Amino acid sequence: MGQALARLFHSVQLRVEAFASAQEFLRRTRPDVPSCLVLDVRLPGLSGLDFQAELIKADVRIPIVFITGHGDISMTVRAMKAGAVDFLAKPFRDQDLLDAVATAVQRDRQRREHENVVADLRTRFARLTPREREIMALVAAGLMSKQIAARVELSETTVKVHRSHIMKKIGARSVPDLVRMAGALGVEPTRSQHEA
Repeated sequence: MGQALARLFHSVQLRVEAFASAQEFLRRTRPDVPSCLVLDVRLPGLSGLDFQAELIKADVRIPIVFITGHGDISMTVRAMKAGAVDFLAKPFRDQDLLDAVATAVQRDRQRREHENVVADLRTRFARLTPREREIMALVAAGLMSKQIAARVELSETTVKVHRSHIMKKIGARSVPDLVRMAGALGVEPTRSQHEA
């Protein structure tokens, strides 16, 4: 089955690596490119579903397409709840598998792009002063400059200057843009800021 799948993927110019076992997959260095794992439910040793759980524990975030000749509804539900892209029962059409793989690779590409955007945001956020971070959190929480000024004991004009610097440093074009960025970064006012 493995060689037939490799030929199918090669026929549409997909790069393929085959692994004899789950352990071999974990031992090998995987290329840093959008990819997916086509995984049989029945593997030597660890089951495909248990291997999926191990990957999640190890924070290996690669989309999985399951294939099986012995699947049932509970297996399908378990796999999909754990994030599988698809669960195909044999015999399946080649096109169904190719479509599932294309969806998985696209999902991985989007995840990688999102992670790159967030990493870039973290770099820009790190350039903010502690006061600017505090004010950014309060702006993102929906407070007006006057309310922020009262909380942090600054003049409203000074808060507006800080907000302007924050917008430039973080690359936000508008307050809603800044709020989205704060959400992506998990920036929230601290309890002491709420209580001030």
